[in-house]
Amino acid sequence: MSEYGDFDGGQEPGGVDYGHFETGQESGALDQLHQASGGERDYESQFGVYGEDHSAAESTDFQTGQHVEFEGADGSRYESTDFTNYSNDSQTSDSVFAAEGGESAHSADFSRLDALQARFGGAFAEGTQLSAGPGDSGLSIASS
Repeated sequence: MSEYGDFDGGQEPGGVDYGHFETGQESGALDQLHQASGGERDYESQFGVYGEDHSAAESTDFQTGQHVEFEGADGSRYESTDFTNYSNDSQTSDSVFAAEGGESAHSADFSRLDALQARFGGAFAEGTQLSAGPGDSGLSIASS
């Protein structure tokens, strides 16, 4: 027993008394997993009709005539015909035409996986030293 009290350890030669000493080992692990996934789909369609056509035609006929007929020698006969012939034809055509179209599709998928794994370990020693020898101040703490 020392003058500073009763400790678990015994008196060592040289006047040092160890009252507390602890050693150990720590280890740990970190596992982290992050997963993200997604996708997108796009679809577009566009159609259009356009165009125009115009046509016109006209025809006009104009005729005049005269017909004369005569018979003589006592069976006299006389005939006269005047005529006019008029004809007008017209035609108009309008049309709109043309077609255009387009389609597009897009598809994208993604997936991401992040993994973090860490292992760590450490040893420690810790002690309290009490010195009773000459020239020592008394109490000190040592750890490593």
